[in-house]
Amino acid sequence: MFEMLPEWFQIFLFSMFPWLEARYVIPYAMLFLKWPWWQALPLAVIGNMLPVPFILLFFKYVEKFLRRYKFWIRVMDWFFARTRKRADATIQRYEHIGLFIFIAIPLPFTGAWTGSLIAYLFNLKFSKSLITIFFGLLTAAVIMISLTLLFGNIFGFNFN
Repeated sequence: MFEMLPEWFQIFLFSMFPWLEARYVIPYAMLFLKWPWWQALPLAVIGNMLPVPFILLFFKYVEKFLRRYKFWIRVMDWFFARTRKRADATIQRYEHIGLFIFIAIPLPFTGAWTGSLIAYLFNLKFSKSLITIFFGLLTAAVIMISLTLLFGNIFGFNFN
């Protein structure tokens, strides 16, 4: 189904998906779409950053709306407790530096979406959070590009 979409749009769109994000879409673009990293990087970063200001600014309204339903109360309470538990000590102590480190480490559930929710949950300042999330996701993307190039060359992928 997605093959119908232009490759550039796949990179842009998939980068917006929570837990895929730029960190995993760039290696996909490099390995399977045969895109150079320097072309995939800006598309993926822009796509990844696009939802972030909306999450930071408007998630409180979404949460308020969803909390009218028992199912979503349970889901959000579970997810928020899990997110707070994973980020609490680091964010409480280091705030934006902790948020940067959390996002920059390219592991599952540590990307811009989760970082935006952490900034929301810990009531961090919008402008600083936006900048922190940008540099965190950029760092994670560079790490993944480096790992893809390293292991891709080891396993015989051609990046030319």
